[in-house]
Amino acid sequence: MVVNDAAVDTQRLSIRGRILEPDQPALQDALAAVYETPERPRCLCVPGGVEMYVAFHRRYLAKRMPETGSQHHPACPSFEPSPQQSGLGELVGDAVRESEGAVELRVDFAWSRQAGGKALGRRTDDDPGEIEAPRRRMSLRALTHFLFERAGFNRWSPAMSGKRSQGVLHKYLQRAAEQVRAKGVVLGERLYVPEQFNEATHAEAARRRRERLGVLRPHDGVAPLAVALAEFKAAEAFPGGYRIWLKHMPDAPLLASAKTWERIARTYAAVLEARDADHGQRVRAVITALIRARREHTYEIDTATLLLASDQWIPVEGVHELPLLQALVDAGRYFVKPLRYDARCAAAFANALLLDTGAVPLPLHVYSPFMTPREREAKAATLRAAGGGWVWSTDEPMHALPPAAPRRA
Repeated sequence: MVVNDAAVDTQRLSIRGRILEPDQPALQDALAAVYETPERPRCLCVPGGVEMYVAFHRRYLAKRMPETGSQHHPACPSFEPSPQQSGLGELVGDAVRESEGAVELRVDFAWSRQAGGKALGRRTDDDPGEIEAPRRRMSLRALTHFLFERAGFNRWSPAMSGKRSQGVLHKYLQRAAEQVRAKGVVLGERLYVPEQFNEATHAEAARRRRERLGVLRPHDGVAPLAVALAEFKAAEAFPGGYRIWLKHMPDAPLLASAKTWERIARTYAAVLEARDADHGQRVRAVITALIRARREHTYEIDTATLLLASDQWIPVEGVHELPLLQALVDAGRYFVKPLRYDARCAAAFANALLLDTGAVPLPLHVYSPFMTPREREAKAATLRAAGGGWVWSTDEPMHALPPAAPRRA
């Protein structure tokens, strides 16, 4: 996975017997010397080190080997919790396949539709030719969680404070999609995240948007689809349906039929209502929409999902998680927020994993009086399996957070 620059603490690498840090000029030459060779840099965050590989993306980078994230020390920028600590665990190896520098995703949506609206790429005949074992596919929500995690937005360190602007969101989500393929399509070529709005550069940004979404032009009776991901601003009814306004995109709303938007608003009512809830904190509604162009430069929603994020763009399952995350941010803590993906019940996972308490991440759990019986039992089962842990119920004052260990040199 990619971790955005603001998260990076010092990482020491061993390359051909030399120990180097990211800010040393010699690092680029050392990485170049072992690029595309069998030799591996080693991250020295734990005794004996952990093997890395070298990638080239504008510059040489030492990147974590697939499925080794949990072998790194939690204080290391290459650390990643075990997939089983989030909904990603149900998808890895099936819907998510990672090799050095590239990821292949199996998704449950098509990348194009016929002129009449029918999805392409699915067999409809009675003789399939072969029988495949059932395999998991990612929903649009899971894809959103994957991009946020790959871009590092579910991870927090004090160095990120004040740095998570729309420009940073645009840069790292687009970059996270560059080495990802879904159904043979490079996700980076089909993802649009608005640039940060600036009156002085707005015309150029709009031109770049039109160029990127030129992929939606129909051909041979086929209407391609793309993914638009942004902060939802408002839905405005008009005689033809709804205009869906996105932040940082004030001149080009997404369009939706009345039936489509009313179904979306009904399905994600809790997300939309959370923006007006009396919780005393800013919360963002993030929309991820599959869009198509019915007419020239007119973007219509085909399918969409909505999720909540904190003011720092950390995805959350509900407003009950916001006080804990804000307390961690205010205390200058290092943590990861496990994401649900397509898991049936997010309560089975920790609400946050502290990365600054020692050699293993420390789970933090939140109970809410509004949890369903199934959610409460899932949370209780997780705590029983772990032999207990830090737990806070939102109807009580939050008790002290576990103390941080001294930061590693």
